[in-house]
Amino acid sequence: MSVIQEQHGRILIIRLDRENKRNAIDRTMAEGIDEALNRLDDDPALWAGIITGTTTIFSAGTDLSERADLRTERGGEYGIIRRRRSTPLIAAVEGPALGGGFEIALACDALIASRTASFGLPETRRGLVATSGALFRAARALPPNIARELLISGRTLDSDRAYQLGLVNEVADAGCALDQAMALAEDICLSSPMSVRESLRALRTLTVDEDALGWQATERAIEVFLESDDMKEGISAFFEKRPPQWLGH
Repeated sequence: MSVIQEQHGRILIIRLDRENKRNAIDRTMAEGIDEALNRLDDDPALWAGIITGTTTIFSAGTDLSERADLRTERGGEYGIIRRRRSTPLIAAVEGPALGGGFEIALACDALIASRTASFGLPETRRGLVATSGALFRAARALPPNIARELLISGRTLDSDRAYQLGLVNEVADAGCALDQAMALAEDICLSSPMSVRESLRALRTLTVDEDALGWQATERAIEVFLESDDMKEGISAFFEKRPPQWLGH
């Protein structure tokens, strides 16, 4: 199984476990994330969740070799990106969280990163754009200039820099991100689940209109790059492991 569920009391741990593919998300993994988060949403005995990868990689994002539809009915992209959750979810990141992997972390309520973690949006180096929320969520989680830099340069942030900028809640020693995420989840479970649920719902109402505009802008960008020669060149160069030769259209 590429997605493993582990229940610890009132906490559900969701592990992305496709390390040989750098936890790149295919249809099976998207369905596994969706199933786990449906359980987290629907089981009243669960009061908090944690999504994590392996000790070396959180996720490299979409599996470009599959080119499957990775949306689910309740969760949207990857089973998580457009999900209307009322149970808190923490990302525990070891190693790189790139592209869609970073967008999964941005869709969570808190982020714990080990000193091995890094965050980046390399889509433009493939002739693509970020399609799973980063076009607007990155600028919400980071200073706008930093978000722009990540979106157009392909550069990455390490965990210390991400913490200084307010993206990361806590930095953990290597191999300890999940332990610190568990500690935060346990603190959350000391609160009334009703109070937590209603607090999260209230906070989300503040960004409903922004999200709608953000998704509209994302859809327009997708329409452009789907018809572009640069997208074809970028993906070909990725699989051929060579520098792309951009045409600019």
